[in-house]
Amino acid sequence: MANIGASARHYAEAVFGIAQERQAFDAWLGALERVEQILADPAAGQVLTSPAVPEEERRAALDRLLPDLGPEIRNFLHLLVDRGRLELLPEILTAFRELVDQARGVVTAKVTSAVALDPRLREVVARRLAAHTGRQVRLELSVDPELIGGVVARVGDELLDDSVRGRLQRLKERLLRAPVG
Repeated sequence: MANIGASARHYAEAVFGIAQERQAFDAWLGALERVEQILADPAAGQVLTSPAVPEEERRAALDRLLPDLGPEIRNFLHLLVDRGRLELLPEILTAFRELVDQARGVVTAKVTSAVALDPRLREVVARRLAAHTGRQVRLELSVDPELIGGVVARVGDELLDDSVRGRLQRLKERLLRAPVG
């Protein structure tokens, strides 16, 4: 799990309850992702989170930027503005995604490879990890040329090392344990 503050987790759990009751995970995810993108813009983020800007103006700015939000999502965002907590939205979104993934039986695998994986190899890795975990897998990909070859995957607390370096290390350990003569 990501390092999420208690306040952000509390908000995420509340939003999760509403979204689950309404069967609206995707609507909430989409809306919160759009707000996160807006907050990532330095000028917009400053206006929307600054205590120097009156709450009413910040709410109005959100409404102008996101005119098609449903009333529950809009009310939630207004609540964050009113409480001076809109800056927590990226953390809230991360915690909310984790809760949605748990509900849907999805696990995130952080996969590192020596070179970028083409779509076919990504599919192979995702299938193998899904078979290993018994759950649907979402890949987070990164590249580390020092691996030489193969992949290293972290799923939760489990590390699966199928890199060339990892294979060589396991071979070395077996050779060192083998009886001599």
